[in-house]
Amino acid sequence: QVQLVESGGGLVQAGDSLRLSCAASGRTFSNYAMGWFRQAPGKEREFVAAITGGSGGSTYYADSVKGRFTISRVNAKSTVSLQMNSLKPEDTAVYFCTADSLYPRLVKGSANYWGQGTQVTVSS
Repeated sequence: QVQLVESGGGLVQAGDSLRLSCAASGRTFSNYAMGWFRQAPGKEREFVAAITGGSGGSTYYADSVKGRFTISRVNAKSTVSLQMNSLKPEDTAVYFCTADSLYPRLVKGSANYWGQGTQVTVSS
């Protein structure tokens, strides 16, 4: 079992930056792929970013955030972060941290473990 707790959400203006963090507890964190999804009001949940487990740490981003968001992890601290720069009003959503032993399953949105979410609101 893996527990995930997100933090760092808030209200910012367009063009600002925000950093989300996700603290994981439970099984061996370093072996898990980690990711972020988001869900805006009235819309389906969508993929944002993911990072593989192990020593590789390869990253993958949705086109809508590529070049603006950066996902990273610190295995020694069992944390994964999402640095969000140049925020836009369309980035407003609840952001969820996810974890899974299988990277493809995570990217598809079927990860076994999910956090409760943190609200990000970007005003214009």
